[in-house]
Amino acid sequence: MSRNRPSSSNLSQNQVLFQGCLEGGENMAGSVQDWVKSSVLPNGLAVITLDRPKALNAMNADMTAMYKKYLDEWESDSKVRAVLVESSSSRAFSAGMDVKGVAAAVKGDVKTSMVPTVFNNEYKLICAIARYKKPYISLMDGVTMGFGIGLSGHGRFRVVTEKTMLAMPENGIGLFPDVGFAHIAAKSPGQGSVGAYMAMTGARVTNPADALYVGLGTHFVPTDKLSSLQEALRNHNSLDNAWEAVEEVLAGHQPLSGGHYPRPLKEHEHSDDDLVGERALAGIGKGAPFSLCVTKHHFATVAAAANSPGNDLSEIEGVMKTEFRLGVRTATRPDFVEGVRAVLVDKDQKPIGSLQPLKMWRHLMLKPYLRRSNIPSMNWRFHLQLPNDCVVVVRSCW
Repeated sequence: MSRNRPSSSNLSQNQVLFQGCLEGGENMAGSVQDWVKSSVLPNGLAVITLDRPKALNAMNADMTAMYKKYLDEWESDSKVRAVLVESSSSRAFSAGMDVKGVAAAVKGDVKTSMVPTVFNNEYKLICAIARYKKPYISLMDGVTMGFGIGLSGHGRFRVVTEKTMLAMPENGIGLFPDVGFAHIAAKSPGQGSVGAYMAMTGARVTNPADALYVGLGTHFVPTDKLSSLQEALRNHNSLDNAWEAVEEVLAGHQPLSGGHYPRPLKEHEHSDDDLVGERALAGIGKGAPFSLCVTKHHFATVAAAANSPGNDLSEIEGVMKTEFRLGVRTATRPDFVEGVRAVLVDKDQKPIGSLQPLKMWRHLMLKPYLRRSNIPSMNWRFHLQLPNDCVVVVRSCW
């Protein structure tokens, strides 16, 4: 959300931005080694640089697997003290999953192995980030959407700038806000209501104070100080005590006062402002009805479990197991292929198909998508490998 009052023009800009962010496509020149670069510096700082600027660092399955390979190697390497994740471009940290390739594969064969492979790779990586034993720092400058939030939002140190743009717009293409965002949202103000608002409406957060308020950011560093921050981390001589060293460096690059950045989210949390309501309804109106119902149920369930130790959904692994089932099922529904066509390919903004009004959907219709089995149109078994020996076996009962 911007510092200014919401307007209908903001909504159209959000839609245009969504079109541009997830258009990666696999025909672009380059390889996974070119797009996910790594280095380990003499002081023990390991660096991942996302370098696919034309696609705003949209992530495909191979990029995600390479990213996790680096993290796994570094976690057991005593020479590595901390991990920094950055982008080669100030336009974007990451615009999320490269959905066009996935949609094309589903259109060609609804049983394609690409769907479970993509979600499996993403969700294993998210669990690894959430449980990482070393300082993990994300520089979230520019567009940070969808899986971009998955790469950053579960890490310990999340640096936002005045150019950071955060959003979870997946309902608009027939998916749902995944990447463990429900786990993050459950900890947001209003017993999770602020995060749920972002999920249901696809609203953008473009104000640093809002990003900190929601919990997506931990530190604000102005864009013109990012280079200095990066140099300080790369040249710090005391990374042997990495946690304190990172805290010290980040604190030294924050402005003394953030008072000049207003807090629209906090101001409107209990507001009856008509414009805020209109913007929320307009955002919801862009979402696929079935996706909205899945989102509402999933986020409410995770929020209710947040303070219940022993409940699987109170831990990131439990949330990701549930989202794997939901992700595979929603991605193989006609809504997804049609949503990608309407928003990202033909760009006519007129999806056809499952256009029943929201009141037509009932929880009973969601149950097949929430169960541990019954993946429509699938006839294979797939194992989701997660930390701590968590294994989900997903198989068709059809």
